[in-house]
Amino acid sequence: MSAGDGRPSEDDLIARWFAPIAGPAGLALKDDAACLTPPPGHDLVLTADALVAGVHFFPDDPPASIARKALDVNLSDLAAKGAEPAGFLLSLALPPDWQPDWLEAFASGLGQAAGAGRCPLLGGDTVKTPGPLTLSVTALGSVPTGRMVARTGARPGDAVYVSGTIGDAALGLKLRQAPDAAWAAALSAGDRDHLLDRFLHPRPRQALVPALRAAASGAMDVSDGLLGDLAKMMRASGTHATLDLDAVPLSGAARRAVAADPDLLAVAATGGDDYEILATVPAAAAAAFETAALQTGMAVTRLAMVTAGPAGIMVLRNGKPVPIGAGSYSHF
Repeated sequence: MSAGDGRPSEDDLIARWFAPIAGPAGLALKDDAACLTPPPGHDLVLTADALVAGVHFFPDDPPASIARKALDVNLSDLAAKGAEPAGFLLSLALPPDWQPDWLEAFASGLGQAAGAGRCPLLGGDTVKTPGPLTLSVTALGSVPTGRMVARTGARPGDAVYVSGTIGDAALGLKLRQAPDAAWAAALSAGDRDHLLDRFLHPRPRQALVPALRAAASGAMDVSDGLLGDLAKMMRASGTHATLDLDAVPLSGAARRAVAADPDLLAVAATGGDDYEILATVPAAAAAAFETAALQTGMAVTRLAMVTAGPAGIMVLRNGKPVPIGAGSYSHF
C-alpha cells in the first residue's frame, strides 16, 4: 500500500529499506520494541545524538553520507566509553518532499555504517515533518561491569592524549562554506578533498576500545572542539590542564591551511566534528597505552598533563596564555 502519492507507506518503507539491515534483537522490525539481552557480566552504555538538516549537515549532502554520519557520531561516543556496540534505534522525520530514491540511498549508507561498526539496527520510528529533515540515533553498547571509561576520571599526574588529527572537519566546513577563500587556493585538490571528507564522514575510533579499557582513567570524544571538550573534561573531574597549541596534532592538509592563514589554527582547535578520542592515562600506563594504540594503526598524541590547579584549562601559544572564548561549538 502506498502513501497515496506513489510513495510507499510507513510500513512498506520499513519493510523495504530498514528491515534488511536489522539485527536479530530487532525482531525483523515487526514489533513495537526490540528485545536485547546484554552479555553476562556487562553493563549497558547508551548514547543519543540528533542531527538536523542545515545545522549538522547540508541539506544537499549525499543521503548515504548523512546516514553514515548519524550512526558514526554515536559509535564515537560508545568508543570513548570503552564500549562495544550492541545496536541502535533510529528516529527519522522526513520532510514532505522526500523521495524513494533518496531513502534507498540513505538506507544503503546506513547499512554500510552498521556493518562496518558491528552495530545492527534494532528499531525506531519514521514520521513526516513540515520542518527540515531530522534524525536521531540512540546507540547501545556494552562494557564489562564497572569498566566504562567515564569523563570524570582524570586525576593529577595523568597524561592527556588525543587520537588522530584535529581540525580537519572544521576546516572542511569552512571550505564548504567558502571554497574560494584565499587560504583554500594554497591547497592541492587532494588536500581539499581530505578536509571535505573529514567533515562529511566521521571516523569513530572503535579500534581504540581495548586500549582505553586497559589504561584510560577518563575519556570522551571530541565532537564540539578540542579546547572546549578538554575544558569540559577537566571541569567534570575537578582538575586542570595546560595545553600548548603547538602540541595539537594536525594533518598535512590542515598544516598547509594554517601556513596559508595562521588564524585557522584557532579554528582547528575549537571547531567541531573531529570525533577523535580525548583520554587521560595514569603515567605508569602511558607507554603501554601508546604502544597499544599504535598496534591498532592509530597514532595518539600526548597533549598535556593533568594537574590539581583550578578546574578547567589554560592555553598557551609561544609560551604565552591565549584566550579561547567558548572553545567549542554550542547550540545555545
